[in-house]
Amino acid sequence: MKNNSVEGYAKGHAMTDEIAAADAAGLERSCSSGATAGGSARGAPDGSARGAPDGSARGAPDGSARGAPDGIIQAPSSRGIERIEARFHGNGFEPHRHDTYAIGLTLSGVQTFQYRGAARASLPGNVIVLHPDEVHDGAAGTDDGLRYRMLYLPPERLIEAAGGSRGLPFVPDPIIADAGFRQCLTEALDDLEAEPQDLLLDDLIGRIATSLWHHADGKGSVAGTPRAQQAVLRCRDYLQANSERVVSSEELEEVSGFDRYTTARQFRKLLGTSPHRYLVMRRLDRAKVLLSQGGSLADIAADTGFADQAHFTRHFKKTFGMTPGRWMALRRSA
Repeated sequence: MKNNSVEGYAKGHAMTDEIAAADAAGLERSCSSGATAGGSARGAPDGSARGAPDGSARGAPDGSARGAPDGIIQAPSSRGIERIEARFHGNGFEPHRHDTYAIGLTLSGVQTFQYRGAARASLPGNVIVLHPDEVHDGAAGTDDGLRYRMLYLPPERLIEAAGGSRGLPFVPDPIIADAGFRQCLTEALDDLEAEPQDLLLDDLIGRIATSLWHHADGKGSVAGTPRAQQAVLRCRDYLQANSERVVSSEELEEVSGFDRYTTARQFRKLLGTSPHRYLVMRRLDRAKVLLSQGGSLADIAADTGFADQAHFTRHFKKTFGMTPGRWMALRRSA
């Protein structure tokens, strides 16, 4: 039975440690180091974040975040799907929101977050489902720290998996105890160093979509007419191709064949966010690539269509819950 309270962690400690160890055994080969932001690590006796004696980022033998520095490992992107592993102590992310589904596994520790007006706590073995454009934060609920993996799934992948016959599923409880769903995500998040092959990815997307609809409350969005879906997809492609500049409502009206308000409504219905936010997110996706290549913040802001470095930093923090500098420091740490 699922227990969402931090207090319940102590009662179920032996059981959840077994789950964490089992998940670690299945996933550890691709994550010898790793994970997310903020707080003080309690690895070494002096309170520092030192890990193994050789200076590596290895954590405890059970694969937990104990003794490992905070950091993020990011896998190669495929079809717009991103996968990460994160480890952190204390507060990890400030309130932020994505334009994708965020679906993941708590591997060790207690994963706490604020979501839809309530405090949540996930234990090892639980599945987490966060919806597009929903504000949330993230923190480790105990001094041992937190380790988890997350998959960011564009809403259009779910529309494709349903053959255009369904909209977007809404799962009211963000913390799910479901062995089948967990197994599917374990496979999807198994090897962060390799890009998933097409046949495997098709199977995983279909299974994830089935699991999401299984746990949905029946209030998912309506798919819309084929004409509306095609109009939104044309707008999506246009925004992707022109993300480095300002795109006007008149342009999207011409692309969609609808007026601007119908275009905005249909876009949000199908993709879970607004055209403007989708445009900004594509700029930020490009900015993360340039950051990884060592570009300066001022140059990246100019190259990706932001007004200046401050404008870029504000949008980055609102979207990812941390500044670009903090994000790069965590990548280097991992």
